[in-house]
Amino acid sequence: MTQLSNPIEVQAAVAERYSAGAQAVEQALCCPVDYDPRFLAAIPAEVLDRDYGCGDPSRYLTEGETVLDLGSGGGKICFIASQVVGAAGRVIGIDVNDDMLALARGAAPDVAATVGHGNVEFRKGRIQDLALDLDALDGWLAGHPVTDVTSLPAMEAEVQRLRTEAPLVADASVDAVVSNCVLNLVATEHKDAMFGEVYRVLRRGGRAVISDIVSDVEVPEHLRADPDLWSGCISGAYQEEAFLAAFERAGFHAVLLDKRDSAPWRVVDGVEFRSVTVIAYKGKQGECRDHGQAVIYKGPFKAVLDDDEHVFHRGVPTAVCAKSFDIYGSDAYAGAFELLAPAEPVDPATAPLFDCAPPTGLTTDGAAARRTVSGLITSNRDTATGCC
Repeated sequence: MTQLSNPIEVQAAVAERYSAGAQAVEQALCCPVDYDPRFLAAIPAEVLDRDYGCGDPSRYLTEGETVLDLGSGGGKICFIASQVVGAAGRVIGIDVNDDMLALARGAAPDVAATVGHGNVEFRKGRIQDLALDLDALDGWLAGHPVTDVTSLPAMEAEVQRLRTEAPLVADASVDAVVSNCVLNLVATEHKDAMFGEVYRVLRRGGRAVISDIVSDVEVPEHLRADPDLWSGCISGAYQEEAFLAAFERAGFHAVLLDKRDSAPWRVVDGVEFRSVTVIAYKGKQGECRDHGQAVIYKGPFKAVLDDDEHVFHRGVPTAVCAKSFDIYGSDAYAGAFELLAPAEPVDPATAPLFDCAPPTGLTTDGAAARRTVSGLITSNRDTATGCC
């Protein structure tokens, strides 16, 4: 058996398997997933038959959003997303495999005619490098072939120009990044860069919705060296806790394990592989300013620890910076906090810095652990309606 030893060999194994999968159905690449039949009716059979996913991130989308699908393959999730976001929305599919791109691009006009709008486009690129447009680079190379080492500087200059002047996906340009059983196909050495790219292209307040295969324990080395298992969504799978930690490390907050299949999809050498869907939000970057705001954690737990190790005790008013106040009032934390605004508004231009340094640990004493709430605060609820 051929042993994989570097990212180039991993990429070649995945490309070969998925090129074949674009030509003929391969059941071994699929996890059973129930999709909304309303959206499937508009999608050609050849796309449905060649769908190799393990979840349905499209069900987390809303009307009018700009959506990026990483590893879009034959385009199934893109075509579903197109119907969910509607004519006011936009969907971009990214894939590196020419055969899959041909399948998706060929189906796009038929889907557009059926649903009544054409808001999907497919671009060629690697999901760990969303700045480089590979179609544009291919076009440049057709007129400037690299024939020897003296040709390399010109190509490197064009690559840099494309990244800066015409990126495949621009910074902070999409509302939601989705992916369906693709992140595990990226070589281990490139996974951190991939998460960094997801974070880069999302707008503040945007979210990643990722369905993928994870393992219950770290995948052993002998499985990572198997090309069939790499292209079969096994070798490159994150260990479950490490998958969640990768979102945190990239800067995301409100990381939610929304779906976890109880039964494993496959068991290989005693290692369980199953499908999960994770939702994570961008938006905690930036400085902390004191606007005199506070929150009350409503329960049901006695106390909770957020991603920055800030402690919130049930029922205890806790001062927060303006950035955190906005975050805890967002949909990601719906229903978890009561928001307490200051009695007198604070001018953001003159607001002092807020010390967001976390406490030393999660204590059981709410009065001791909470931050001091200075000044008078009032509930942000409508006080004119009364309570009866």
